[in-house]
Amino acid sequence: MDLQSELLKSIWYAFTSLDVEQSGKVSKSQLKVLSHNLYTALNIPHDPVALEEHFKDNNNGPVSNQGYMPYLNKYILAKATEGTFNKETFDELCWTLTSKKNCKPSIQQGLCSQKDCFKLFCLFNLLSEDRYPLVIIQPELEYLLKKISSAMSLEWDGTLLEELLSQNVDLQDGMSVWEFLEHLSAGKLLHVESKEAFSLAVDDVFMEMYHNTIKKGYLLKKGHVRRNWQERWFVLKPSSLAYFVSEDLKEKKGEVLLEENCVVENLPDKEGRRCLFCVKTPNRTYEMSASNLKQRVDWLTAMQTAFRLRAEGKSSLHQELKLSRRKQRETLQRSQSNEPIAVEGSQHSSPEQEAETERLEQHIESIIQKQREVEAKHKEEEKQEREKQQAIQRDLERQLEEAKEAKERMTATLTEMEKEVQRQKKRIRELELTQVKLEEALNAQIHARLEEDRVRQDLERQLAEEQKKLADLLLLQSQLETPAVRSQEEPPPQDDTSTATCPINQQPEESSQHNTEEVPIHESASTAAPPNIQQPEESGQHNTERELMSQSNSTQMQKPWKIQLNRLMKPIAPGDKVEHLPVKPTCPRRGQALTSTEFIAKVQTGVGQEKGNGYSPSPPPQEEEE
Repeated sequence: MDLQSELLKSIWYAFTSLDVEQSGKVSKSQLKVLSHNLYTALNIPHDPVALEEHFKDNNNGPVSNQGYMPYLNKYILAKATEGTFNKETFDELCWTLTSKKNCKPSIQQGLCSQKDCFKLFCLFNLLSEDRYPLVIIQPELEYLLKKISSAMSLEWDGTLLEELLSQNVDLQDGMSVWEFLEHLSAGKLLHVESKEAFSLAVDDVFMEMYHNTIKKGYLLKKGHVRRNWQERWFVLKPSSLAYFVSEDLKEKKGEVLLEENCVVENLPDKEGRRCLFCVKTPNRTYEMSASNLKQRVDWLTAMQTAFRLRAEGKSSLHQELKLSRRKQRETLQRSQSNEPIAVEGSQHSSPEQEAETERLEQHIESIIQKQREVEAKHKEEEKQEREKQQAIQRDLERQLEEAKEAKERMTATLTEMEKEVQRQKKRIRELELTQVKLEEALNAQIHARLEEDRVRQDLERQLAEEQKKLADLLLLQSQLETPAVRSQEEPPPQDDTSTATCPINQQPEESSQHNTEEVPIHESASTAAPPNIQQPEESGQHNTERELMSQSNSTQMQKPWKIQLNRLMKPIAPGDKVEHLPVKPTCPRRGQALTSTEFIAKVQTGVGQEKGNGYSPSPPPQEEEE
């Protein structure tokens, strides 16, 4: 079937949908809108004046189908070129126009969704007969239902179709697209277990038959630049081999144009890869690897089919299969219609005619037998594929259970690890706190040690100063001992005034005695170390104490000399203090103590008498000179 015949089927649905009164005629305004949409969908330059010029002699009402066909063939279908437009977009436009009027709401509420209905509409037009109104006959309907069942991995049961045809005799001559969608959505043609599986099956059959997909699947492809193996989703058509990242067909990675001089060959196993084959083009060689030997054989067969279709100039495998099925049916019908005539004239037929008839019957029988073998082989393949899918499903279920168990174990392990992490974090915080405390204690110990060193240095400095003072004192004492010895060797002169000055000299002696008594105390106090200070070295402390003891002993031995020395070196200062005057031994009240008033008056009277006698407390000049 050529391109114009395919396009005309969809346009017929659009035209009949505009015939609201079902009179077979459509107004010119509606035809203008339809023509404009067809121009746009087929990517044809729009000519708005052509329609008016075509119908300028006919202004008597709406235009019929026969009146619109010449314009449609001349201005639209004749200009349509395959490959310049998207046929799916064109069919979707016609489906949108006709579904609003003819598609019942019960259809979409059943098994078929809106997208499924559109895809089944396209498949119906592909397999329908080339007569109007468009219908699909029973063999083509069975072929379509078998394809959908095979895509769902189910075995097709023809009892439902037989029951439906037996109940509706009118459907035996053919079924319209709306009757087909209604019965299929109601579940009267197929046993469907899942609506989602049915939608996926319809999509697979739609891609295979409508988009002329000969074969599709995953293959490993060797890169041209990096020379590594990557898994790609391949889609084989009669004119090209395209490959994508995944089966959603969103990211296309490349395409191999299948030309006349392209070949496909097997390759030996290499680089750890098995089931290798290659596609050689004039510009490049593509190396691929199948999953098993059967897949490689299937891909090689599909490649050969694509090369054959390309060489014959055909663009669709299923169109060729449809034509071959139609020829078989026509041949079978002719043979069945000619059989009674052949029986009546068998007596008068020649041997050549009998041989020709026998040969034709054998040919028909061989065709039928071949078709049965193909169907049996197809069923066997479907059964094997179903068993394989079931095995894969069981394997996947087992892997899923193992993954769940592994996930549970991993979750438990992660929980334990989180607990351990929390414990370790707590331990780290405790160790950090302990470290801070130890650092504080260490700093305190360092400061105490520094303070101790400072105190020790101060004590050493004080000890050095005391030792220096002691040395100076010893030097001074040694210097003073010599004059003292000389003064003892030379006694002082005796005169008459000695008795008079004796009381006065007692005071310097006492003061000198007092001073000499204070000197050892000061020296002992200055040389003695504080009792609460610990010396760093015990040997130094012992030596210091021994020196202090010797010094104190020498000081006590020198005490009498110091008293005489102080008496000689310190002069008596003049004055009229009471405590420095001599007291007479006579007391007015013998045997009784004087009161304070009496004692003061008595002393003052004695002092006045002495002043009247000319007493002077100052020493004679000779004594002062001494």
